[in-house]
Amino acid sequence: MSEMTDIQKESRLKKVESILITLENPGEKSLTYTDLTKVYNLKVDFRNFIDVKKSDHRDFRKQKIDILAHTAIVFTSRHAVDHFFKICEEMRIEVPIEMKYFCVTEQTANYLQKYITIRKRKIFSGNKTAADLEPFFVKHKNEKYLFPCSNIRNNSVPDILKKHGIALTEAIMYETVPADLSDLTEVFYDIICFFSPSGVHSLVHNFPDWKQNNTRLAAFGPTTAKAIRDLGLILDIEAPLPNAPSMVGALELYIKKANNL
Repeated sequence: MSEMTDIQKESRLKKVESILITLENPGEKSLTYTDLTKVYNLKVDFRNFIDVKKSDHRDFRKQKIDILAHTAIVFTSRHAVDHFFKICEEMRIEVPIEMKYFCVTEQTANYLQKYITIRKRKIFSGNKTAADLEPFFVKHKNEKYLFPCSNIRNNSVPDILKKHGIALTEAIMYETVPADLSDLTEVFYDIICFFSPSGVHSLVHNFPDWKQNNTRLAAFGPTTAKAIRDLGLILDIEAPLPNAPSMVGALELYIKKANNL
């Protein structure tokens, strides 16, 4: 669907009273969303629209990938960390202490301590995106990189390494599949927020007859936004924005305008 005109945007700018976040409820970490409920008197629900399933080590063997032939690992999430080390454990592979780790975020880098002694390892981390790691990749361009990923993954890491002619092996170690939402009897919210193309596809997978009507859809990231538009749905809220780098910030800007605050 093409971009909406200003008139179309204005016609869909209706009062917001309920929001569905298509992620697990992060508990105390969701204080920013909790603030929205208090400040703007909203109902905010959380429901993860995707499931992550570990690939069996026997299936992994079919990819014929020699983990120990690599000298560096690229991690984009905690899921990737968990599944990499579980596969190694099942295959009785001991990761050498010389292995280098490149993590998209500091949180992912810190999560490595669940499996390794961080102070003894060479770990490089970015702030938010794979682009943050590009200078590290270039500096260590002679490494042989392994990229533990899902069957559905973002192109950013492979694209950066390909651009610099750096060796990379993609290793599918887990699967991203639509969650079973059969117990969710209705999906009637003023706004539904999506954070990945997989979440968008889960909506139509579980509710093939779902009609958008006046429901506003919010997307974090360009690939998520594209997935919504490719399905012929209307994208009302897109994050990040220059003045709102988070989904919460983008929601707040929209709510203030829609609710005349």
